[in-house]
Amino acid sequence: MRARLMVVVVLINLVAAAISGVVIIHKARTATEVETAASMAVVEPLVAETLQALQDAPLSGLFRTLALRFQGLRHVRVTLLDATGRPAEAGPRRESTRRAPAWFARLIAPPAQRHEVPLVLRGSRIGTALVTAEPSDEIDEVWGYALALFLTGLSLSLAMLAILYVAFGRVLSPLAQLAAGLTRLEQQDYGARVDRPDTRELAVIAGRFNRLAEALGAARAANLRLHRRVLTAEEDERRRTALELHDEFGPCLFALEANSASIARIAATLEEPARARLTQRTDDIATIVKRVQTINRALLNRLRPAGLGQVPLGRCLELLVREAARHHPETVVEGRFASLKDGYGDLVDLTVYRCVQEGLTNALRHAGASRVSAEVAERDGTLRLSVEDDGSGLRGERGEGWGEGRGEGRGLPGMRERVEALGGTLALVPREPGTSLRIVLPAGPETREEEAP
Repeated sequence: MRARLMVVVVLINLVAAAISGVVIIHKARTATEVETAASMAVVEPLVAETLQALQDAPLSGLFRTLALRFQGLRHVRVTLLDATGRPAEAGPRRESTRRAPAWFARLIAPPAQRHEVPLVLRGSRIGTALVTAEPSDEIDEVWGYALALFLTGLSLSLAMLAILYVAFGRVLSPLAQLAAGLTRLEQQDYGARVDRPDTRELAVIAGRFNRLAEALGAARAANLRLHRRVLTAEEDERRRTALELHDEFGPCLFALEANSASIARIAATLEEPARARLTQRTDDIATIVKRVQTINRALLNRLRPAGLGQVPLGRCLELLVREAARHHPETVVEGRFASLKDGYGDLVDLTVYRCVQEGLTNALRHAGASRVSAEVAERDGTLRLSVEDDGSGLRGERGEGWGEGRGEGRGLPGMRERVEALGGTLALVPREPGTSLRIVLPAGPETREEEAP
C-alpha cells in the first residue's frame, strides 16, 4: 500500500510538472515574441537618429558607428549593406553563447522575422539595415529560469517523497501488525493481540481484531473442554463395555468350555457310533469357544489396552512394540520409552498409547517399511511422540488416506481429534525415505486437572 501511495504521489507530481512546463513554455514564447518585436521596433528610430547626427561623417565612419550602436541591441541581429547590396564594414560581431538546448529553443522561439530599414543620407539611399529577429538571449534567460525552477521543484519533490515514505510507513505500520496477527490466528494462535494505533479508523479495526481473537480463544477453550469431556465419556463407555465383556461374556465362554469338556467325558462312556458323534460335536464346540475367546480378547484390547493404568506407561508401550514386531517379523520394530513417568493421567496415557498403536499400524500395513521406530519422551513439560519409518512415504501432501475405513478413533483424523482435544499438535513430516509422525502433548498439571472431574 505504501508503494502504491508513493506511485500516486509521483504521478501527481509528474502531472503538475507537465502542466507547469506547458504554462512556462506558453508564457515564455509570448514574452519572447513581445521582446523581439520591441527590439525590432527600436532599430528604425535608432537609424534615423544616427543618420541625423552624422550628416557630415564619411560613409565608412557612419557604417562603423551604426554597427557599434546596433551591437547594444538585444533580441535582434542587424546587418548593414551598402548601396550595392554588399555587406559594409562593421565593428566586431558578438559571438553566440547559446546555453539552451536546441529542443527548448524550438519550443520557445517565435516565427522567423526579417525587416529592412533603408539608410538615407541627404536625400540619397546609401545602404540598407537588414534586421533579423535573434531571440537566443531571451531563450537563454527562460532556460535558466526553467532549469532553476526544475531543480528546485525536483529537490522539493524528493524531500517530500522521503518524508511521505516515512510518514506512510508510520501510518500503515498497524496494517502490518494486523497482517501478522491474522497469520497467527490462521495458525490457531488465539493469543495474538495488536496495539491500538493513533489513527482512529485503524484503532477501531485493531480493537475489533483483539475482540475477535479473544472470542476465538474462548471458543477454542470451550471446544477443548468439550472434546475432553467427549473423550472422557467415550473412554468411560469403553471401560464399562470392556468390563461387561470381561465379567459377563468371559465367564459364559468359560462355562461353555467346561460343559463341552464334561459332555466329552460322558461321551467317552457311550457305545459307538454315538460316542464318535458326540465327541465330534464337543470338539466343534470347543473350537468355536476358543475362537470367540480370541475375538473377545482382541475386543477387550481395542476397548481398553490390558494393563494400562496399572502398569507403567513405558512398559505398556514396550509390550505394544513387542507385539507389533511379533506379528511382522519381516520388519525391524524398535521402541524407546525409557524417560517416561509411570503415568500422566488416564486420558493422556490412553492418547499416547493409541497414537503409538495407530502410527505403528499405518507404518507396518501401508508404508512397506523395513524399519519402524517409535519414541516417546518428556521434555520441558511436554510429551513428544514420534513414529518414523523408511517406507514409501505419504500418499498425499497431508497424508490423506491414513486410517480410512477402520472406524471411529482410527487413522489420522482420530489421532488428530484426540491430540487437539488435549491441546496438543500433530504433524506428518516427509523424510528421505519414509514418513515421520510427530505429536506434542502437554504433560503438566493442567491436563490432569481437566481430567479429574
